[in-house]
Amino acid sequence: MEYFRSPVVYYGVERESKMVRKSGVLLAITSLPSKYGIGCFSKEAYDFVDYLEAAGQHYWQVLPMGPTGYGDSPYQSFSTFAGNPYFIDLEDLIERKWLTAAECDAVDFGDMEQYIDYEKIYKGRFKLLRKAYEKSNIAENEDFQAFCEEENDWLPDYCLYMAIKDENGGKSFIEWPEKLRKRDKKEIAVAKRRLAAEIEFYAFLQYMFTLQWLSIKDYANDKGIEIIGDIPIYVAYDSADTWSRPELFLLDEEGYPTGVAGCPPDYFSKTGQLWGNPLYDWDYHEDTEFEWWIDRMAQCFKLYDMVRIDHFRGFDEYYNIPYGDETAEFGEWEYGPGFELFRAMRDALGDKPIIAEDLGLLTKSVIRLVKRTGYPGMKILEFAFDANEENDYLPHNFSRNCVVYTGTHDNDTVQGWYASANKNDKKQIKLYLGVPNSKNLHWDMIRLALSSVADTAIIPMQDILGLGSEARMNIPSTMGLNWKWRLLPGQMKDEDAALLYEMTKVYGRL
Repeated sequence: MEYFRSPVVYYGVERESKMVRKSGVLLAITSLPSKYGIGCFSKEAYDFVDYLEAAGQHYWQVLPMGPTGYGDSPYQSFSTFAGNPYFIDLEDLIERKWLTAAECDAVDFGDMEQYIDYEKIYKGRFKLLRKAYEKSNIAENEDFQAFCEEENDWLPDYCLYMAIKDENGGKSFIEWPEKLRKRDKKEIAVAKRRLAAEIEFYAFLQYMFTLQWLSIKDYANDKGIEIIGDIPIYVAYDSADTWSRPELFLLDEEGYPTGVAGCPPDYFSKTGQLWGNPLYDWDYHEDTEFEWWIDRMAQCFKLYDMVRIDHFRGFDEYYNIPYGDETAEFGEWEYGPGFELFRAMRDALGDKPIIAEDLGLLTKSVIRLVKRTGYPGMKILEFAFDANEENDYLPHNFSRNCVVYTGTHDNDTVQGWYASANKNDKKQIKLYLGVPNSKNLHWDMIRLALSSVADTAIIPMQDILGLGSEARMNIPSTMGLNWKWRLLPGQMKDEDAALLYEMTKVYGRL
C-alpha cells in the first residue's frame, strides 16, 4: 500500500499523519439477498465479502444495525447498544436444529424479491426466533452466560424494556402504567420476575446477533476488509436508553421531552425537519465526564473497525425545537459539548477512526471543530454539480483528509440523480467529467471518486450496478417507501467486480 503524508489539525495541533488510499462499498445489511425476506447474517453476507475482495476493496460500510421500530428507519432504534434481531440468520438456527427448514419455509415473508415487506417480516420472523429460543436451552450455555455478564451495563435494561413493551402491546414507554414508566423499584422487581422468560428471550437474540455478526466481521478482517459502522447522533424517544437513563436527556418530571431535535427551515424545506428525538442534557454528560458516550463508542468498536457519526454539527450546536410543535420553524440553536467530548473519548479509548458526517449548511465553528478532531469529513459528488456555483464538493477542492462518496443512503442513485437534473447541470456534469453522454455515467462518477485525492472513497452498491431511482434507500422526511431495496440473487456480476478492481488499482487504492 502506498502511504501519503498530509497535515491534519488534531487536538489543536497540526501534525503529520499517515494516510492510506483505500476504497470500499456502502451496502446495508437489509439490502443483501437472502432466502427469508430481508438481508441478514447469512451466506450471502460472506459472499458479499468475497465480492469486495475480488473488487480490490478494503471497506464495507453498513447502516446502523440497531433494532428498528415504527417506520423501519435504522436511525430510529429501540436501543443504542442492541443489535437488530431481523439480521439473525435463520439457516444457522436450522443447522443448530433449533428450527426446521419446513418451519421457515411455511412463513410468509412477502412476495417482493427486490423489496422488503416489513410488516410480514415483523409478524413472521419473531415467531421463528421464539421457537428457536425455546429449543436452544440457552440458559445452560456458558458462552451465553459470559456474554450476559460482559454486556451487563446495558443488556438487562434493554431486555426488560422490550419485555414490558411486548406486554403493553408495543406501546411507547410513555404510555405504560405510571410505576413502570417511572421505573418504580418494587414494580420493576415484580416485572423482572413476571417476565423472566421474555427477558431471557431478548438476551438470546442479542447473543445470536453478536455471535453471527462477529463471525462475518472476522471473515472480512481476515481478507483485509474493514467494517465501517454508522451511528445516529441522537437516540429514539421510544427507546431503552431514554426509559432507563432519563437523566441523560432534557426531559420533564413525567418523562416528556422539553425540546426535540431537528433542523430549521431552509431551501429544501420551508418548515424545517422535525426529527422528534430527545435532546441530550450536555451539562449532565460533562459532569459525568461523558461516561455514557464513551461506553457507547466502546460498544461500537466491538462491532466495527471504523465509525461514521451522523449529524456531526450537533456536537457544536444543536437545534432545540419546543416539544409539541408540529413543525421545526420555531426552534433555537444551543451550544453542544464541542471538543471536550472528543478529548474525553480519546483519553478513554485512544485514537479511534471516526468519520464526521459534516454535510449541510456548516458554520465556521463546526468546521473548526471537525478540523480540531482530525476526523475526515464527507464529500458527496452529487452535491458538486451546480452550474450556477463553485462549491467544496468538486474534487479539485478536496483535501486528502476526507471521505468521498458518489452518494449516500439519503441521496438518489447516480443514474436517478442525473435523470432528474436540469439541462444546465447535466451540461456541467458532462463537461467536468469529460464525457459526451450519460450512458455509463455511474462508472464515470465512480472513476471521479476513486481518482480524487480523498484518502477514502466509498461507493454505494446501487451505483456500481448502475441502478435508477427504484433502488434509492431513503427520501428524508418521508415514510412508507424507505429502507426496502434489496439486491437480487445473482445481481452482483464478476465483470463489475473486475472493472472496479482495475479502477481501484489504477488510482492507487489497492
